[in-house]
Amino acid sequence: MGGDHGPAVTVPARSLRLRSQSDLKLVLVGQRAVLEKELARHAGADSARLRIQEATQVVGMDEPPAQALRGKKDSSMRVAINLVKSGEAQAIVSAGNTGALMATARFVLKTLPGIDRPAIITAFPTVHGHVHILDLGANVDSSPEQLLQFGIMGSLLVGAVERKERPLVALLNVGVEDIRAMRSSRRPMSFFGERPQLPRIRRR
Repeated sequence: MGGDHGPAVTVPARSLRLRSQSDLKLVLVGQRAVLEKELARHAGADSARLRIQEATQVVGMDEPPAQALRGKKDSSMRVAINLVKSGEAQAIVSAGNTGALMATARFVLKTLPGIDRPAIITAFPTVHGHVHILDLGANVDSSPEQLLQFGIMGSLLVGAVERKERPLVALLNVGVEDIRAMRSSRRPMSFFGERPQLPRIRRR
């Protein structure tokens, strides 16, 4: 239900994804009447792999995360995350309020042992292909320990998705000199060097 244009964008997008991946099943979470109306405009042969899960509330794009977490327990975002927790879904895709999504996911799903905070990651194109960068906005400031955790998470994700045995992990900074780094990123280079989980690391 979220995003700048809501179901008018997310519902048509579901058809593109279902056509491109024949073994995929989708659950659209939100207000049933709104979703069914939009689905009727984009009817297709993929209905057997699609179902609607009712949710009566919607988190606004400018709504404070704490307010959404406490006051909207039947929002499309919260219901979708609950589906992942229960095992009915393996992942959630949302175009909605990022802060509310991260806060709700952390509250409902928790984090893995040894991980303090979640992080946002995406692939950026480069001259030679692409790189994955994190964190992209989930955290305003992070400790050296948390930067290490981001490095481990990114390394494991790239290793699993791209079948890379030893992904290179780099610390992105405003310059190579230590004096130009934020206080939180001055220590990680030596801190990372002590960790066998990250055999390949450099500062950028």
